[in-house]
Amino acid sequence: MTTDQSGTPDEGIRLEVLRGRPTEAELAALIAVVSEAYAEEASSAVADDTRSRTAWSVSQRSLRTPLRRELGWSGFQGR
Repeated sequence: MTTDQSGTPDEGIRLEVLRGRPTEAELAALIAVVSEAYAEEASSAVADDTRSRTAWSVSQRSLRTPLRRELGWSGFQGR
């Protein structure tokens, strides 16, 4: 069951009775209960907006600090 922009349910409800002969009142009660349960579940099924850190980002190393070019090659002795 879907709803249109105004929030009212579409009229395309289809119900198939496989056994027995329910009365119109029983079918109406069933549709009311199922529609209410669906509406309640749909209203509480909201995706969480906060993004959690993925395992990929947790294991990621930080960037290397830039080279200090003003030091030159003074630490290199060539041996």
